[in-house]
Amino acid sequence: MARTTIFSGKRLRHALMGAGAIALASCAVSEPPPGASDAPTIVSLNPCLDAILVEVAAPSQILALSHYSRDPSASSMDVDRAREFGVTEGTVEEILALQPDIVLVGTFMAPATRNALDRLGVRVETFGSPVSVEESMAQVRELSALTGGKAAGEALAGRIGQALADPVAGPEISTLMWQPGQIVPGDTTLVSEMLGRSGFVSHSAARGLAQGDYVALETVLAEPPELLLVAGSSAGQRHPMLDRMQTTHVETLEPNLLYCGGPTIIALRERLDAVREAIERRNAVPLDGPQQAMLQRRPQ
Repeated sequence: MARTTIFSGKRLRHALMGAGAIALASCAVSEPPPGASDAPTIVSLNPCLDAILVEVAAPSQILALSHYSRDPSASSMDVDRAREFGVTEGTVEEILALQPDIVLVGTFMAPATRNALDRLGVRVETFGSPVSVEESMAQVRELSALTGGKAAGEALAGRIGQALADPVAGPEISTLMWQPGQIVPGDTTLVSEMLGRSGFVSHSAARGLAQGDYVALETVLAEPPELLLVAGSSAGQRHPMLDRMQTTHVETLEPNLLYCGGPTIIALRERLDAVREAIERRNAVPLDGPQQAMLQRRPQ
């Protein structure tokens, strides 16, 4: 009977090299930085984790990011920076060729891929999607401890805290967050907490809507919020009637600001602050007729 051997850690690396799997590598394995010979090498398969990883790990530790991070519509980090690293499509063959010490994945991973990596003894670390700022800060610290970059993790957590430190002046603004697919977020989501921290109150929650509920264009027009944040591109979310709403300020929001924590929290806060400033400027200069209609149009 044939004997099956499970390799892990450094044994897996040597076994793969001996078998010639290194020929499949899409990029060379980097040497660890001086003084950090034990720092683990890492492949990330999740764009949210990509954005944190590049902040808390040495570049030489990062063998590959997810391919999403090179796509401007899906990336949660600067695309040009993502291009400094290799990427994978998340296949077992690619991962094994790179010989990482650790593979970072999100909650949603193909079971066949996970099972194959487990059978081969590859260390896989799974991170969920944080639903609060507190959870995101904990995730940053957990990931930085895993990479050996605790100081960098604390620095990132400090930047997140500083971005949220300043109190928001002025009244709360009733806001409908219109996500891709014309759905709304629930109360216990990171984006909803960020709206609250930035001086916005949920228009959908006030009307009894919950996580993932669909909001038709007709509903938006019949029950308009003070602010409509459009983060999708469906026909209803691109309808010209939105430009004719007289009492609603309409702004776009990039979808990649909705779902990730870490550095995305800073970027989202900056965007929400800019939206609030735009509303305050509009309200400070009351206009009538064509000028008011022009001012209320969405920015192109």
